[in-house]
Amino acid sequence: MSALGKVVRSGMGRRRVQTLVLALTTLTAVLSSVLSLGLLTAVQAPFDHAFHTRNGAHLAVQFDDSKVTATQTTATAHAAGVTEAAGPYPIAAALDTTVGTDCPKTDWAGHDNGPITVTTRPDLGSTSGMDQLVLTQGRWPTSPGEIALPANDYADACFGSSVVFSSLPGKPSFKVVGFADSVTNSATGFATADGFARLTAAGAKSDTQMLYRFAKAGTDADIAADKQAVAAAVPAGAVQDGQSYLIAQWQATGNAKAFVPFLVAFGILGLVLSVLIIAIVVSGAVASGTRRIGILKSLGFTPSQVTRAYTAQAMIPATLGVVLGTVIGNLAAGPVLNGASKQLDAADTTIPLWVSAMVSIGTLLIVGITASIPALRAGRMSAVQALVVGRAPKAGRGQAAQRLASRLPLPRAVSLGLAQPFAKPARTVLVGAAVLLGTVSVTFAVGLGTAFSKYQDTTMSSGFNVASKIVEPTADVGVPWGQYGPNDPRHPYLDAAKVAAALAEVPGTKAAFGWGDSGATMVGAPIGGEPPVLYTVSGDFSWTNMELLSGRWYSAPGEVVVGDKLASAVGIHVGDYLTVVRQNKQLSLKVVGINFDTHGSTDYTAITDAATFTAAGLTPHIDQFNVELASNVDGADWSTSAAAALTPLNASVQPNSDGGRNLVVIIMDTLVAMFTLMLTVVAALGVLSTVVQDTRERVHDLGIFKALGMTPKQTIAMVLTSVTLTGLIAGLIGVPIGVAVEKATQGPMSHAIGRHLPPSVTHAYTAGLLLPLLAAGVVIALLGALLPAGWAARSRTATALRTE
Repeated sequence: MSALGKVVRSGMGRRRVQTLVLALTTLTAVLSSVLSLGLLTAVQAPFDHAFHTRNGAHLAVQFDDSKVTATQTTATAHAAGVTEAAGPYPIAAALDTTVGTDCPKTDWAGHDNGPITVTTRPDLGSTSGMDQLVLTQGRWPTSPGEIALPANDYADACFGSSVVFSSLPGKPSFKVVGFADSVTNSATGFATADGFARLTAAGAKSDTQMLYRFAKAGTDADIAADKQAVAAAVPAGAVQDGQSYLIAQWQATGNAKAFVPFLVAFGILGLVLSVLIIAIVVSGAVASGTRRIGILKSLGFTPSQVTRAYTAQAMIPATLGVVLGTVIGNLAAGPVLNGASKQLDAADTTIPLWVSAMVSIGTLLIVGITASIPALRAGRMSAVQALVVGRAPKAGRGQAAQRLASRLPLPRAVSLGLAQPFAKPARTVLVGAAVLLGTVSVTFAVGLGTAFSKYQDTTMSSGFNVASKIVEPTADVGVPWGQYGPNDPRHPYLDAAKVAAALAEVPGTKAAFGWGDSGATMVGAPIGGEPPVLYTVSGDFSWTNMELLSGRWYSAPGEVVVGDKLASAVGIHVGDYLTVVRQNKQLSLKVVGINFDTHGSTDYTAITDAATFTAAGLTPHIDQFNVELASNVDGADWSTSAAAALTPLNASVQPNSDGGRNLVVIIMDTLVAMFTLMLTVVAALGVLSTVVQDTRERVHDLGIFKALGMTPKQTIAMVLTSVTLTGLIAGLIGVPIGVAVEKATQGPMSHAIGRHLPPSVTHAYTAGLLLPLLAAGVVIALLGALLPAGWAARSRTATALRTE
């Protein structure tokens, strides 16, 4: 080993704590940076690649053919902002389908296959033009009786058999010859022109679809403006639907993007804290090693070698932290990225190599630059000056503070500690900044964790999830009642009026309401992913604490309250109208409110009174009753009484199950706790490193104090007091900053999951939570100072006096 290498190894060996601090702080910064940047890139890349390769459409607009001519539709290709257009194509939306009885898996024959939107293109297999369709299995239809569908469990099991359009008169059937998709879900079923004519002949309403690309289409606001420009080019009311590519993008990335905002915040905090800790450690090493620097130079070490030696003492542990942070970050991203690109038929998503390389190299550059500044000072130091200079503070520094503190009615050990930070103000500022960032991290994490808990509690304890007991249809043996879709004839439903009357007669019933999937399809709702659901409700559910974000609850047939996710995706506002289709009958519902939907069974929901369907001549679907019991009622006794009344109605009582905590929230909570712990420990270790250095520099003073009668307890009090004021000030400043960071992070996170959170979730901080947080800075500072305070108390007076 070279002489320079021995100097580096010796320096790291003598400063094991500082070496650990450097490794841990860079690990934290790299881990959060790799996760945030990697997730953002990895979840976005498959969709962006597919969208670019297939020349996806920014907007797919459906026109009502009864209100617009073909010429007018074609002319929208020249609307303001349009750079490219394709179409018009015929389209039939919201057609209910079931699996044909010829399905090889007989258990699935006749199953509700859900609604699809069928279109035809001049050349289904074209590899040019806009919105190129991709065939994932089988072949394209070539005859009027064939169709290509999106892959799902039922269709996959019944490939080669038939699908029946159950909502159309005559129930026309088509043979499924292939699975295909559009990257932006512009349609979900593809037939030949003659096959499409079969649907319209059977009663399907045919409209027209146009596809557009725009000069500006990066945000929801851009898309809304683009859609408005298209709508302005045709008669009023002609535009029925505008399917944005941003919705398909969100469906492809799932919840993964929700992790990015808070990981970015932790990444920035970790990076800034890394710079501070490196500056503290290396500056401290130079300041405490002044005599050593003089000896090295007297032995022939050049200024460049001294600079490299002190820089290397920071770079080696930092490199270890970078490697560990990169590896752990890539491993931790796996659960978050799982399934993010399945619907695009992409390979398993991983963090791109360039992200890990860029973060690693960038962090090492920052470490190198930060460490080299005090290291250059060591290199420029004169050998003679370094050998003769003492380590004590310069005469006069901090004496004014000492005199002022001595006048306070405090024990002398405490007043000495209070004045100590003023002896080295630059070092005190660095320590205060480290404690401040630790306080910001703790405050941010506590607020974020509280918001997560409130979100989870709201999801599990409001709306359709709330009930003491659940009443469901009595299922056939071996066949769960929820086995079949809402439009499957085998799906059992409850007689809402009779069940409600029976429950009202059971002693101990406090409140009850019935609800179920109406089976209606929403026109203009997102096509891909889980289909939107319109729930029909019978009875009063005000006791469930479901929250409104705007508007009011429905009060008459024909009114609907829309979930916040659906409202955001489609651009629905209070006062708009929502068109739904069931059994080929259209209903126009007025939106009177937007609610914070926490049902969780699908991304897009709406709620209407069961009377809405009764008034239209349709039977509402009610397949569950939620029952609230009086507070003094025994659940088992009530179930026994209810069973006697419900059995004749083919209904049975089931216990309510909340389904447990949301996995995404659990992962987020774990990451927040992990990063908070790491940043808090790093901040405390930064304090420890500084106090250790201060204590070693003042060891002679400690000997004098002890010779004059200072006890070990007084020594500990003096050392701890020396960081208390710094910690208090840092805490008072850090808490408001932490609150602001949490508020700034909450918005992008809720936007990433397509939600507008209610005040019950967003108002995370209370007085009872903030007051203890104000002491976080003091706690972090004291934690860092405990060990060196104990060392100072145990040091022997004679040993301290001999140290110069």
